[in-house]
Amino acid sequence: MAKTVDKAMDRVSDARPFVERALKDEELRDHVRDAFTAAREAYAELFGRTGVSGVAMKAATDRDIQDNLRKAIDELRAAGDRLQGADQHKARNSILLIAGVASAVLFNPVTGPPVRRWLKRQFLGSSSEFTYSGTNGTNEPTV
Repeated sequence: MAKTVDKAMDRVSDARPFVERALKDEELRDHVRDAFTAAREAYAELFGRTGVSGVAMKAATDRDIQDNLRKAIDELRAAGDRLQGADQHKARNSILLIAGVASAVLFNPVTGPPVRRWLKRQFLGSSSEFTYSGTNGTNEPTV
């Protein structure tokens, strides 16, 4: 019995951030409310007729019902994304994607050397304008 109580407490602690976000996030509540309204309108339009074939025919042909169902699904999807915090990582994911593509292009054995030469010309100028002089450990410059 103790195992069941422990499992239940673990589930409660896992759900706590989601519940807190749902209580505090106004945009999330708006999405859920809009989804409920759209689903209620679609339900009212669908079940005005009786019979399964009438409902199926109306759902397949009525654009208003399809739009309401589509809106309900979109709002629920947006609410789910918001609840899971998916909107918070767009900038990070974009930066990681760009960095991954750039590193793949720069370090690819086929495309890397020409791209690196082009970048060197663009940022450092031609080879006659830029020379590197470092030290070789004896404090004497090397060319």
